[in-house]
Amino acid sequence: MRVIVLALLLVGALQVSHAQEQDQTVVLISIDGFRHDYIEKYDAKNIAAIAEQGARAEGLIPVYPAKTFPNHISIVTGQYPSNHGIVDNRFFDTERQQKYQMGDGVKDSTWLTTLPIWNLAEFQGVKAATFFWPESEARINGRTASYYFNYSKPAPYEQRIDQIVQWLQLPKPARPRLVTGYFSLVDTMGHRFGPDSEQVKEAVSYLDELIGDLWQRLQNDVDAPVNLILVSDHGMTQITAAEMIDPAQLPIDNELFTVVNAQTRLLIYPNQETTEAQVNELRQQLEAMPNRQFVIESEAQLQALNVSQGPRKPSLILGVDAPASFGRGAPEEWRDGGTHGYHSHRDMDGIFIAAGPAIKQQHPLPRFQNIHIYPFMAKLLSLELLTPIDGDETVLQPLILTK
Repeated sequence: MRVIVLALLLVGALQVSHAQEQDQTVVLISIDGFRHDYIEKYDAKNIAAIAEQGARAEGLIPVYPAKTFPNHISIVTGQYPSNHGIVDNRFFDTERQQKYQMGDGVKDSTWLTTLPIWNLAEFQGVKAATFFWPESEARINGRTASYYFNYSKPAPYEQRIDQIVQWLQLPKPARPRLVTGYFSLVDTMGHRFGPDSEQVKEAVSYLDELIGDLWQRLQNDVDAPVNLILVSDHGMTQITAAEMIDPAQLPIDNELFTVVNAQTRLLIYPNQETTEAQVNELRQQLEAMPNRQFVIESEAQLQALNVSQGPRKPSLILGVDAPASFGRGAPEEWRDGGTHGYHSHRDMDGIFIAAGPAIKQQHPLPRFQNIHIYPFMAKLLSLELLTPIDGDETVLQPLILTK
């Protein structure tokens, strides 16, 4: 691994005032599944050095559920899942009578009821570019970012870094001032081997080198004031095969209900002819099960988690705590590993780091929810908010250097 930490500390040290007078650029990078403590746990020196030059939160709190697609969309819209439409990685819509799976918005953008940051920018004359951000290929409100790629998981990570830099080296009329990028490796290794594994350590080290290289090139090879924001959609925690629940053993009549296994939650939707009495009967049967490992989420709890009524809200949600989960596939195939999607606690926290010419250095920042990043980015880009959001611009306003 190239040693670039000392260079990082020197390269970003000066935040020149004239840069603040120019149009600011934002590069938003998501490292999927990067838990809040991985920086210290796995000695991510380059990311730590970037944080020293800007601001780092104690943790980034995911929206409920702590899953990839709902949280990535919340980060770029400032809305809770019930408002932007992507309420889980997989769910059912009782009005459409259709199931959603990750990426279905590319084929049918009506799954999303929202205005992502790249559209907000484009509508106000600011070019945007996205490299694999979830649902960034979807033609939301009739358009995409000026520059984007169709998702291809094998695309080399070095290529993604090169492309981000190349976009920012375009002539000013063609240059995007908002760029988003996405890296899934840490999450993939966390699922397969668990957060305490050597494989996750290696993935963190690899991503740390890539991010360090990106930061250095943003300083040396790009003639624009670039603010880098590093986030993750959620953290990761250990699960065990011994604690997995077999959904097939639950007293759910598939003639009456559609079930979506979200691993940390079981989502139960009534079919079109199912009555409220039958829903209540199933609830009572589930509550009466002896030694059950799950809970049935109460309406009050769901409201507190900002889950609102609508065709994508299940009639019953069964939730569990780690290391339990709902098993997928045949029980003999179940394995220990890691996952996310539980109620917000420290293992579910992601990261938030921001550094650049418009960001105050080493500003102390407590944990906060990721819906507040959208208005922060809009402020950095001098964009006007065009739609109602759930995020609060005052949460991160103190990070921005005044001219």
